[in-house]
Amino acid sequence: MFAILALPAFAGLCLLLTAFRLAELLPLNLWWGAVIAPDVTDVGQLLFHHSALPRVAISIVAGAALGLAGTIFQQTLRNPLAEPATVGTAAGANLALGTAAMLAPFLLETGRELVAIGGGALATAAVILIAWRRHLSAVSLVLAGLVVSLVCGSASALLVVLDREYMTELFIWQTGSLIQNGTAVVTDLSVKLLIGFALATSLIRPMRILELDDESTRSLGSSPAALRLAGLTVAVWLSAAVVAAVGVIGFVGLAAPHIAGMLGARTFARRMVVASAGGALLLWFTDQLVQVLPLPEEVPTGTATALIGAPLLLVLLPRMRAVMPTQGGSDVASPRHVIRWWMPFAAIAATAATIALSLFFARGVDGWHWASGAELATFLPLRLPRALVALSAGAILAISGTLIQRMTGNPMASPEVLGISSGAAIGVTLLFLIGIELDRTNMILAATAGALLTLGAIVLMAERTFFSPDHILLAGISLSAMGTGLAALVLASGDPRIDFLLAWLSGSTYRATPGDALTAGCVLLVILAGSPLMTRWLEILPLGQATSIALGIPLKTVRLYILIAAGLSAAVATVFVGPLSFVGLIAPRAADYLGYHRPLPQLFVSAFLGGLTMAVADWLGRTIIFPWQVPVGLLIALIGGPFFLWQLAIRR
Repeated sequence: MFAILALPAFAGLCLLLTAFRLAELLPLNLWWGAVIAPDVTDVGQLLFHHSALPRVAISIVAGAALGLAGTIFQQTLRNPLAEPATVGTAAGANLALGTAAMLAPFLLETGRELVAIGGGALATAAVILIAWRRHLSAVSLVLAGLVVSLVCGSASALLVVLDREYMTELFIWQTGSLIQNGTAVVTDLSVKLLIGFALATSLIRPMRILELDDESTRSLGSSPAALRLAGLTVAVWLSAAVVAAVGVIGFVGLAAPHIAGMLGARTFARRMVVASAGGALLLWFTDQLVQVLPLPEEVPTGTATALIGAPLLLVLLPRMRAVMPTQGGSDVASPRHVIRWWMPFAAIAATAATIALSLFFARGVDGWHWASGAELATFLPLRLPRALVALSAGAILAISGTLIQRMTGNPMASPEVLGISSGAAIGVTLLFLIGIELDRTNMILAATAGALLTLGAIVLMAERTFFSPDHILLAGISLSAMGTGLAALVLASGDPRIDFLLAWLSGSTYRATPGDALTAGCVLLVILAGSPLMTRWLEILPLGQATSIALGIPLKTVRLYILIAAGLSAAVATVFVGPLSFVGLIAPRAADYLGYHRPLPQLFVSAFLGGLTMAVADWLGRTIIFPWQVPVGLLIALIGGPFFLWQLAIRR
């Protein structure tokens, strides 16, 4: 009964909200005339005809297109996490449009959709090619998609940082603005939706065949690769068309198919219909809400969708049937490398060399040079805290990521992916909205509270779903979407302190002080000293729940301790370098690729790699495009992302 009444009830609520909004704009007795032939002397009728009604229509059409695209992605890739965002389509299209706006704006006048489709197709193709050698497994596909999206998103944010005055308006549009001026856009997108739905309908039987494994699909005379290519072509085209029309609309493509499943749609054909309707209603409802928020500037609907859709999915998540097989353990194997007696000394020497390079070798008006005594006396108080903060924060994030990956047995888990960094960012952003001073003490307290609340939500979700990897990842993605949406909400508010928050969200170390360096260094030493106490837990937990219980591990208590340690570490590091770091994901994987599988060696090697990576990125960000600076978080994503994708691609 709930499934039958849910969508009509939701549609009725959307109609009621829309009626109230339209009544504020124009009296009811003038509606029909404004629809058929608006009075050109009446501003209200013109706005009603050319702006209000097309905006309602575009929200319905764009939501339906994203719901349909998400359903096709998930069916084609047999992955409950696949959607335009998690497979890189939206981020690729967004980056292509931003790059064209900066380098070749004439392309946007006549070929905006082609630019978006090209960028989205390239990003999705990169994800598919990387995951292909692993037979498009859910883990490798989503991991590759998240990394590609992070790299593209970082590049887009870099465009805003480099030319904020020109790119800010484009940034707001790219976050999903449904403001309309006429019916041309909605008409064009409606035609594309109908074509996409017709193409998807013709693929119903092939998509059902893909529910079987690849061998069974081939035995029926079909090529799995060809079927996936056909489905992906339709999904990418629909996703890019939405991005080109209204910008990036977050979360609808992920939430709508799962809502359809909750409502009882089991077959692909039914999920297509229900997900399209659910996506349309979700975006319609969200767009009506954003128009009544009391902010100086209207919030982009795509941003608000994440703030509404993420909690909705978190509520429905415990009822979702687990689709990805539960992992019994991680990719831990017998160790190929051990830490020799000379390796700590080599690590100390490499760290010292990196700090020295950061302090003494720089780029100025005369080009690259070694700092003189006078120059060093001037810039050492500025450079040394930045270098030490970057080094310590990178190591802390790497340790946090290692703890989380070993505790969950999930190579995708990290403070960034599971939303812990976003939770810390939410705490700081709420502090910003309330109006409390953003000093280090307040930021650390707010970030810690946000990270711990996020951890609590993840633990609660994990326990209710028996620590299913797909549920944990969906919860993390949802929380990350909420953090991103809240940040964009603040950027759209017009607050004069936005410059500071934008720099911090991008991963800046500009404001590092000697006190920050001392605090970060002390936290790192405490974590390193306490790590050996968790060695036995970290050795056993990846073996699975049953094995851990059999060996006498109190799972709830141990997981709680590890999560608190990881969350507090990530919160402190996030305060110093912002939420966009990527080190917590890449450093543990790099240590594992180098052959350090045992807990303690992996922790220390991850810390070394994470700290070194962050310190080098901070130096490059300060010098590479002098006199401008690139935030360290953006630079790490742009450099570390392709390296990690390459490592993922070359290893089976």
